[in-house]
Amino acid sequence: MRIYTVHLRRHGLDPERDVVLVREGFSWPAFVLSALWAFWHRLWWLAALLTAVVVVIGGLDRSGLLEAHVASILSLAVAMLAGLFGNDVRRRALAERGFVAAAVVSGDNADAALRRFLDQDPVFASDLAGSRPGP
Repeated sequence: MRIYTVHLRRHGLDPERDVVLVREGFSWPAFVLSALWAFWHRLWWLAALLTAVVVVIGGLDRSGLLEAHVASILSLAVAMLAGLFGNDVRRRALAERGFVAAAVVSGDNADAALRRFLDQDPVFASDLAGSRPGP
């Protein structure tokens, strides 16, 4: 089972926009696709920083100021840091956008974890269901 933190936007009842689950632990997508992952999650400053670091490392490698294996190690270190701390940065960014950490839940995937969270708070679940626009 995976562990997720549930973040709720204050005064929001749109389940598509106001409830966000963030997985605990290492983020493989952030490790593999560092800057793209940051752009996807609207972490603009982190995406810019990761892009700048990769460009600088690549430039130093091409100019001959860094040996190829050192550039590779630095690139791997940047990716590891993104994977290790990416979800934590995402939680902080959500808090800055007005989200509140509401709970920690577990589930086989994010949908199962969300169902478990809603089962624990049936009043909130009914408020969410009542706020959805009809078909």
